[in-house]
Amino acid sequence: MYEVIIKNGKIVTASGIIRGDIAIQDGKIQAIATRVKEGAVQEIDATNQFVFPGLIDIHVHFSEPGREIWEGFKSGSQMLAAGGCTTFFDMPLNSIPATTNAERVREKQKLAKQKSITHCELWGGLVDDNVEKLEEMANAGVIGYKAFMPRTNDPTFEHVQNEILLKGMKKIAKLGKILALHAESDEILQFALQEAKKDTSATIAGKYLNSRPKEAELEAVSRAIYYSRLTHCPLHFVHISTSEAVHIIQQARDEGLDVSLETCPHYLLFNSSAVDQIGYDAKCAPPLREEKTRLALLEAFKRGEIDMLSSDHSPCTKDLKDPDQYDIFSAWGGINGGQFTFLAALEIAKKENIPYSDLIYYTSIHAARRFHLKDKGSIEVGKLADIVIVSEKDFIVQQDKMLSKNPQSIYERHTFLHTIECCLVQGRIVYNAKQ
Repeated sequence: MYEVIIKNGKIVTASGIIRGDIAIQDGKIQAIATRVKEGAVQEIDATNQFVFPGLIDIHVHFSEPGREIWEGFKSGSQMLAAGGCTTFFDMPLNSIPATTNAERVREKQKLAKQKSITHCELWGGLVDDNVEKLEEMANAGVIGYKAFMPRTNDPTFEHVQNEILLKGMKKIAKLGKILALHAESDEILQFALQEAKKDTSATIAGKYLNSRPKEAELEAVSRAIYYSRLTHCPLHFVHISTSEAVHIIQQARDEGLDVSLETCPHYLLFNSSAVDQIGYDAKCAPPLREEKTRLALLEAFKRGEIDMLSSDHSPCTKDLKDPDQYDIFSAWGGINGGQFTFLAALEIAKKENIPYSDLIYYTSIHAARRFHLKDKGSIEVGKLADIVIVSEKDFIVQQDKMLSKNPQSIYERHTFLHTIECCLVQGRIVYNAKQ
């Protein structure tokens, strides 16, 4: 007898959709067949439902230790599981202290092991004063490093100066790791911010969009690619918001550079007008762009030029998004969206006629390959049984359905075209919509 059998599902693989059963034993997929004849301790009926590999979300901000009131490993992993995510990579900032040395890595690892119900990997941080700490963080097990090219206005994790960035990239290349970059030009942003503050005619959304023009992204991406050529450092560009930046990165990859990129569902589903319509819950950095830029980015995604979708889940307490306390420039800039990344991916796939067998490259396969997660990313015999079961039933986002610790979100009242019915990590149910 197997421990678990998922029966009668429409199993999504890279080669197509298979109708049948999945047998699970010792946390791994042991058999995939039209019908598994053996019995199981637990059977899960997936009739008329799709069975996907679990989402790998490589970009979330769980602010533990120090800011658990924003989000923590327990609430955050439960929220992600409800969204079909089975593996997440936690960023090194927003926690206090930031994850910039091996001791802090080990502290976070301990917390994640105690509290997370899903798999967790950790990013280390590259800042101005810790290049000599990069190797010890690699030895402690970080998946890679994160750095900011523009200033963050967070004294616990500031941006890295260009000279230090080059030194850090050279070291990261020697360590065989990847550097994730927030690529916006600090110089352009500082100039644009002052210009935007002078503009009395623009709407709130217009002011914020003008304060972070796409030229800041394009310049920084181009510069980082030059740095990569010099240092041979593998790069991963986070939350890319323009098709022009996608093209620059794609061109560098075609020339042989070791680069990858992600975008976030909110850049594909929403445009800058959401800030005026929804409020500060729609503020993020880079900002949501105008409609023509959104559509161009969506076309780049449909062409397969974007490697993966990540949430950049970055929640905060409600007061930090309060327009009575902050203006658009000083309010917290982050999207609460981790629970809805996979649902958003499914919506995009259905509306844009993207086959599910192609979609899983952007939700799991590419991430598993890029970060050498050999036992994850797809439904195959021998892989971990990290699985999400989905029905084609509408899901309306309401606060009582949000599992994030601070459930204010750009997605509130949004109607998705699918529902997450069940999520399994190594064959163990971590979320069940019926319970």
